[in-house]
Amino acid sequence: MDAASPARRRTERAVGLLAVAAVATALTLGLAVAPPDVVQGQAQRLMYVHVPAALTAYLAFATVLLGSVAYLLRRDLKWDMRAQAAAELGVGMTALAIALGSLWGRPVWGVWWAWDPRLVSTAVLLLIYLGYLGIRGLAEDPHTNARRAAVVGILGFVNVPIVHFSVVWWRTLHQGPTVLAPGSSPPIEGVMLAALAAGWVSFTLLAAWVFLRRIRVLAAAVRTSGSAVTGGPPIRVFARRNL
Repeated sequence: MDAASPARRRTERAVGLLAVAAVATALTLGLAVAPPDVVQGQAQRLMYVHVPAALTAYLAFATVLLGSVAYLLRRDLKWDMRAQAAAELGVGMTALAIALGSLWGRPVWGVWWAWDPRLVSTAVLLLIYLGYLGIRGLAEDPHTNARRAAVVGILGFVNVPIVHFSVVWWRTLHQGPTVLAPGSSPPIEGVMLAALAAGWVSFTLLAAWVFLRRIRVLAAAVRTSGSAVTGGPPIRVFARRNL
C-alpha cells in the first residue's frame, strides 16, 4: 500500500481545497445570512457547528464499524488502520460536540451540564471509543490488538442510535432532532437549514481530509518501523493471517 503516492496526495489536496471552500460558505451563511433564533438569540448559531460535529462523529463511528467488520472477515490490517483513524476522528468530534453543547446550554438552560439522556449517552459514547483506542496497545501482536478493537468497535456502535434517538425515547431538556427526525420534516427555517447543511458538508469534508492524512501517517509509520503502529515484531503489515 503506497499511502504517499501522487494520486493519493492529489486526492488529499482536492478534498482539502473543497473543505476550505465549504467552510467559507458555512461561515457566511451561519454568521451573516441566517437570522438569530427568536427565542435563543445569537447563542443558537452554535447549532451550525454543534450539530455537524455530532453528525460527523456518527459517520466516523460508522466507519469504525465497517472497518472492524472488514478486518474480522479479511484479517487485513489496512482495515484496522482505517478503523483506528476513524475512531480517533470520532472521539475528537464527540468531545467537540460535548464542549459546544455545553457552551450552548449555558445561556439557554442556565447550566454547563445536566444529567440529561442525550448528554449522558453522548458521554458514554465518548468513553467507549476512548476505551477502543486504549486497548489497541495492550498486546504486542498487532492482530490481537486489531481483533480486540474490532469487537469493541462493533459493539460500541450500538450506542450511536441510542444517542441520536434519546431525545425521542425519553423526556429530556435537549431539543428534538433538528435533522434526521423520524417521520417529519426538519423543524427549522429554510435559510437556517441551508446554513446547517453547509456546516455539515464542511465538517464532513474536513473530516475526510483529516482521515486521509491520518491513514497516510499511519501507513508511513508502519513502513518506516517495519512493525505495527502499536508495537511488536516486524510483520507483513497487510498480509492475511490464518488463525
